[in-house]
Amino acid sequence: MNTVSELDWFKSSYSGSQGDDCVEVAYALGNVHVRDSKAQDGPRFVVSSSAWRDFLGRVGAK
Repeated sequence: MNTVSELDWFKSSYSGSQGDDCVEVAYALGNVHVRDSKAQDGPRFVVSSSAWRDFLGRVGAK
């Protein structure tokens, strides 16, 4: 099982292009981990891959 320190984080393609509003995500074991790139040791949350797909589908529809 991956620990949080072992996750391969990357900047989400949905983050702003200015570099100041960045969301990073990491995929592991059917889940998506999400954090603020400016606060890498700060709060983060985990959702299922299907919940993440639903979220992105709703964001993209706007």
